[in-house]
Amino acid sequence: MRFGFAPKMLPPGDTLPGRSTPMAVPAAHLALGTPLVPPWPEGVRTLVVAMGCFWGAERLFWQLDGVYSTAVGYAGGVTPNPTYEEVCSGGTNHAEAVLVAYRPDTVDVAELVSVFWEGHDPTQGMRQGNDVGTQYRSALWWNGDDQRAVVERSVAVYAQRLADAGLKAPTTEVGAAPEFFYAEAYHQQYLVSHPNGYCGLGDTGVSCPAGILTSD
Repeated sequence: MRFGFAPKMLPPGDTLPGRSTPMAVPAAHLALGTPLVPPWPEGVRTLVVAMGCFWGAERLFWQLDGVYSTAVGYAGGVTPNPTYEEVCSGGTNHAEAVLVAYRPDTVDVAELVSVFWEGHDPTQGMRQGNDVGTQYRSALWWNGDDQRAVVERSVAVYAQRLADAGLKAPTTEVGAAPEFFYAEAYHQQYLVSHPNGYCGLGDTGVSCPAGILTSD
């Protein structure tokens, strides 16, 4: 974290080279007991979000009924299999991200998107509160056209709700899910093993009910 500078994404040719070996992660989710990596059970879908520090963001999702598993990692950048230190240096263009694996017959994507918007402040650009850097930007990445429809509608709906509350427009990056690189084992479900650990998330206080994201 650095203050007094305007973080910017690097040209792809200026990013760090990374490595071919993925991070090793625990066999089981510390809160749910399920695997952190695919293959997923039949019917399980995934959504990738970035909301600032991934520790607190991950906890928001694993607490939901119907969420099969979660994992923290890095997405939206260039460097393959980056380390935490590399991401925090600003040299990879990745955001701290959360992979959410869920059962759509129990929790639908609109509910997950609602938690995303309500769980952080998406108006801050390359920061989240006191956490400053490109790795803390807001992003919402879909998998499949059905998710895309909900995500794109949610951007318009929530932008209007923010405007109605006198707040700025969201700076959230949206698009098809990029490759997700798992973070180091000690970051996974960090707030289970460190229940009083740091969580820098702060919301806007503006609600985004799931029902308005799917209604005509």
